[in-house]
Amino acid sequence: MTTLTQAPLAPLLDRLFAEAAQSWSTMAATFGDVSEEERVRLMRSKTGYLDFYTRLKDFPLAVSRETGTLLYMLARSCAARSIVEFGTSFGLSTLHLAAALRDNGGGRLITSEFEPSKVLRARENLVAGGLVDLVEIRVGDALQTLSADLPESIDLVLLDGAKSLYPDILGLLEKRLRPGALIIADNADHSPEYLARVRNHAEGYLSTPFAEDVELSMWQG
Repeated sequence: MTTLTQAPLAPLLDRLFAEAAQSWSTMAATFGDVSEEERVRLMRSKTGYLDFYTRLKDFPLAVSRETGTLLYMLARSCAARSIVEFGTSFGLSTLHLAAALRDNGGGRLITSEFEPSKVLRARENLVAGGLVDLVEIRVGDALQTLSADLPESIDLVLLDGAKSLYPDILGLLEKRLRPGALIIADNADHSPEYLARVRNHAEGYLSTPFAEDVELSMWQG
C-alpha cells in the first residue's frame, strides 16, 4: 500500500477527478464564443495569459488520472526530495507529488498559483489529503514567486501553468536542477519555444513526448 492508494488520499482523489470531469462541459460553455484559433492564441500569449486564466479561476484544470499516477511514479523512482511545480490550480497534481514525497520519506514541494481562490481550494485539499505539511504554496505570478528562495538542488519539476511561460520558468529553475533531474511539461505542444529548447541536445536536455500531451525531459547538466 502507498499513500496514493489508501485513505484519506485515495477517496479524495476519486472525488476530485469526478468533479474535474463534470466541470468540462461548463468550461466548454464558458468558452463557447471563443474560436479554437483564439484559444490557442491566448494560451500561447506572453501578455494575455493572466486574463485568460482568470476566466478559468472556477475550474480545476486538472491533470488526467493517468498523468497524476505518472507524476507519482516518476517522483518515487528518482527518490525526489525537492520538487517545484508551476501551476497548482485545485491541487490534484500537487497531491500526487506530495504523496510521492511522503512515501520517499519526506521533502519539500514548492508550488505556485496566481489565483488566490484556487490557492484556498488547493490548501483545503492538501489538508484533507494529509499532505499539507510537505507543500509550500506561493501566491502570485510565478515569474516572481519562483525567482528566489529556491532549493539548492531540485530533483523534479512539473510545468502545468500558463504554457507561454514554460521557457521562462525553466530558465528560473535551470541552475538549480541536479544532473538527472526530471521535468514534466503538461500540454507542452502549446509552447513550441519550450519544445525547441528541451529537444535541442545542445541545451543540456534529453527529451521525448510521452502519452498524448506530456513532454518528459531530463537535465543532463
